Amino acid sequence: MKTFEEKWTAWLDGQLSGKELNDFEASLPDLVTAEVEKRDAQKLGSFLKEQLGAQVLSNAEFFSHQLHERIARDTQDRHRPATWWTIPRLVWSGATALALFVITTVVLMTQHQPGEQSEYLTQILNSRVDPAANPNATIYIFESKNDNKVTVLWTEGLQSLPADYAAR
Repeated sequence: MKTFEEKWTAWLDGQLSGKELNDFEASLPDLVTAEVEKRDAQKLGSFLKEQLGAQVLSNAEFFSHQLHERIARDTQDRHRPATWWTIPRLVWSGATALALFVITTVVLMTQHQPGEQSEYLTQILNSRVDPAANPNATIYIFESKNDNKVTVLWTEGLQSLPADYAAR
């Protein structure tokens, strides 16, 4: 058995006939008002079909339409913010950076022995200044421990070199 809504829709579409049509129209409280609504619904239906009708496209137009739609979607996707840094990528990037750090640290630590003296180590040999001639002067002599045997004489505040520092 059809509900009232189903019968109403069938009546508006003109699908009721015979005894079913007579029974339905007899069940309506105001047939004149229902006929006006039926005409308005049919006018609205024809107007919508006229305005919203799908345009038939040829094969070339359909292909072109698909391309235009795809270009529009791609353009919209480009304007969205990039989400390259997802959580799994962040985790893998962090783990890779940590592993590279550990490997680099281990390689560098094995190249330098902790008990070994640096090749840049020097030794202060002596420091003498005549306090009467140069009260604010300091002299430092550095000699390197590597094979080059470099000696550096560092003087601060010295007005003149004492006689015992003459070149030998």
